[in-house]
Amino acid sequence: MKKMFLISVLFLSFGLNAQVSNLPDTPFKLANYSVDGSERLGIVIDDVLVDLRQANAYVEEHAGLNEVRIPSSMLRLIERQAELKPRLFQIANFISDQLDEVSFVYNLSEITLHAPIKYPYNLLAAGQNYRAHATEMGGNAEIDPDEDDPFFFAKSPRSTIIDPFQPFIMQPHHATIDWEGEFSIVMGSETRYATLENAMDHVFGFTITFDVSDRERQIPENGRYARDWFPGKSMDQGAPMGPYVVMKEFLPNYNQLALITRVNGQVMQSSDTSYLIHDVERLIRYASGVMRLWPGDVLATGTPEGVGRGRNPSIYLEPGDIVEIEVEGIGTLVTPIL
Repeated sequence: MKKMFLISVLFLSFGLNAQVSNLPDTPFKLANYSVDGSERLGIVIDDVLVDLRQANAYVEEHAGLNEVRIPSSMLRLIERQAELKPRLFQIANFISDQLDEVSFVYNLSEITLHAPIKYPYNLLAAGQNYRAHATEMGGNAEIDPDEDDPFFFAKSPRSTIIDPFQPFIMQPHHATIDWEGEFSIVMGSETRYATLENAMDHVFGFTITFDVSDRERQIPENGRYARDWFPGKSMDQGAPMGPYVVMKEFLPNYNQLALITRVNGQVMQSSDTSYLIHDVERLIRYASGVMRLWPGDVLATGTPEGVGRGRNPSIYLEPGDIVEIEVEGIGTLVTPIL
């Protein structure tokens, strides 16, 4: 009898430990969302959103885990990733079988999604990092990533980042607004002088950025200035972001992800990240060699061919258009144009 009791205890203990494993068994996405006017962090499992703080309290109570405080912002979560990442896996593993039983689960139609990181310290973007896009823009496509550096520019995070589904509002001078869908890196740790070998050690995950571009201001046709990327790339609301951050553990094929941009349902860009001239590791190596990168910093990796400027004749966005940027494994970023 005593032997049977011990076997039962061991079996139950093993089952509980398996449910709360700190290994990434259950895939999920991280979201910044609001419901009833309160902005919160959530994890998306099987197309429903679970409130992260409430899920953490539930797991602590029902699985007997030690108390861990979940921060209120994605940036703080990323800064504490060494401590919190195992807990995120435990929450997902434990809650995934109880989504129909707990009260803090929402259908995506019930909540408002926000840009996943408000706001990173730095938002950098790589220019002409797909050969076909460099060609369509009249740039140099004969770049050797082993010999030539990437081209980067910066956007102000506070002024440019807006939420999924939040409109980009065109101004009277916005006659040449173009689309650029971009797979983006989310840094996970303070990074200086990364190497190709350790660059991924500094990555937290990935998201999507819409690099809104005003071509007339970026590449003036009147020739008054050479190329002024500040007004052409850094206008207000010029970096819609989201809808989620996906941790690198769930995107091991980050260098082979499909990227599609649609305007009013029509496919305008269709490529994948294997065509990047400078891949994720090279972009991190270069950027961190110029400046210190911080947890939560976002590096947009560049856009593939198919932008409006590169077409003959050129076409641009107009009020009423809908831009959808889809990246395999992450989701779809939707931006109305008003």
